[in-house]
Amino acid sequence: MQVTFYGAAREVTGSMHLISANADKILLDCGMFQGRRKDTEEKNKSFPFDPKSILNTILSHAHIDHSGRIPLLTKNGFTGRVICTRATADACAYLLLDSAHIQESDANYLNYKSLRNTLFSKNNNSDHNKSKRNKRNEIAKMLKIEGNKLNIKNIAALIKENHLEQIRPLYTIEEAEKALQSFDGYPYRVPVEVGQNTTCTFYEAGHILGSALSLIKIKENGRRFTVCYTGDIGRYDKPIIKNPNAQFPEDEKDLDLLIIESTYGNREHAPIADLKPQLKKVINDTVKRGGVIIIPAFAYGRTQELLYILHELYDKGETPKLPVYVDSPLASKITKVFGEHPEVYSSETIDTFLSKGENPFSFQQVNFISSVDESMALMRDSSPHIVISASGMCEAGRVLHHLRYKVHNPNNTILIVGFMAENTLGRRIQDYGIAYEESGRKGEAPVIKIYNKEYPLKARVVKLGGFSAHGDKNEMLRFLKESGLQIKKIAVVHGEEEQALSFTDLLKEKGYSAFTPKPGDTVKIN
Repeated sequence: MQVTFYGAAREVTGSMHLISANADKILLDCGMFQGRRKDTEEKNKSFPFDPKSILNTILSHAHIDHSGRIPLLTKNGFTGRVICTRATADACAYLLLDSAHIQESDANYLNYKSLRNTLFSKNNNSDHNKSKRNKRNEIAKMLKIEGNKLNIKNIAALIKENHLEQIRPLYTIEEAEKALQSFDGYPYRVPVEVGQNTTCTFYEAGHILGSALSLIKIKENGRRFTVCYTGDIGRYDKPIIKNPNAQFPEDEKDLDLLIIESTYGNREHAPIADLKPQLKKVINDTVKRGGVIIIPAFAYGRTQELLYILHELYDKGETPKLPVYVDSPLASKITKVFGEHPEVYSSETIDTFLSKGENPFSFQQVNFISSVDESMALMRDSSPHIVISASGMCEAGRVLHHLRYKVHNPNNTILIVGFMAENTLGRRIQDYGIAYEESGRKGEAPVIKIYNKEYPLKARVVKLGGFSAHGDKNEMLRFLKESGLQIKKIAVVHGEEEQALSFTDLLKEKGYSAFTPKPGDTVKIN
């Protein structure tokens, strides 16, 4: 048997690895690459194998960098099952449809922009009497209906008429809906047949609701092999869900290969115990300035953790009870999924809220924003409040509009509570903002671009690393130690190259046989 590493090898996004055994091909995750459009477009739209050749896909969890290309897989001929936990299947029902909506919206906007520029150029050359603004307004009006809604049919016809290349989404909402029919959700600790003489058993990974360590047992040519894929390993003693599993049956502890993440392979997080006092300080400091707190947050996991901790702070009266707005339709839907799976909650969550009949994610000050009109009104609101909005890396979504209204005001706070991948707007805000703070806010404020317009980054930027859903290097070592796994070889993936290589070196120092695969590398297990 062999394993080939196709995605999230010396990088963070696009998780995808292929097990080949018994003439079967089993995919581990099928994630979307995220970052600069030009860098990721080609990587996302094609596969290094024939999707028709894949028997089944094992999905570690629902985050888009692990699940986001499954609709593209089915679109290109994959007819197998997507095997995951029940909570992951429920979450993907929302996440993949949202991803498809984003794909369609982005493609429609880019087609509109390309056509508008072409028509303006032609019009500008032929009519010198009208002002540029009037010409642009006329063209925009021709391409829109009902105010600002794009006239998709008219745009498509004019693109064809003007011999322009039409940009198409990776997949449509209809294609995502079709892909969801392939999902099969299973409970933890139940072996599932995934191929010839091949089973997969899920154990808690502690990363997000439904995340799983996938333990795959294979029998080939009279030999038995065991591979464990961690997906993303979570932190210890965080609210809501259980810690990464450390209790494996004795007959499953001997691993031929462990595929482990390394997002924070060379870093240490702030202690979990510091989260509440740190968030308390951010809220109180911002309130004193009369500012607004903007929190870019993943709709799945981070938003619910924030609501949980805010609920605790408010119940104990440790901060002013500011209005809290969850401005993400997806986050609102995902929060319902959390409410439907109390079976995976930690004992702390049960004792703190469920035993009292309380919903951890709902309290008097929480408002779930649904309509665009409500969101736009909130963007213009300068009174103290907290906004939690997607996307977590500030690459799309409503958070961009909140940022462009609030980023120039030094009274406001942009709170970074998660990993920001290289080349994302979130990473630029994090790096520029923290550097500006460390300089004593001297000189001109750094400049960021939102929707191609420049804004001075005068808002305070604060990073709370303890919120990360990924274990740091010490927590990953803790998982290895407490699990008692006997591992012949470790492949280090899902980390920027510096992090992955550093964690590989650390594992070697601890006596493990570890390596850092490059995209396309294959390891054979004899």
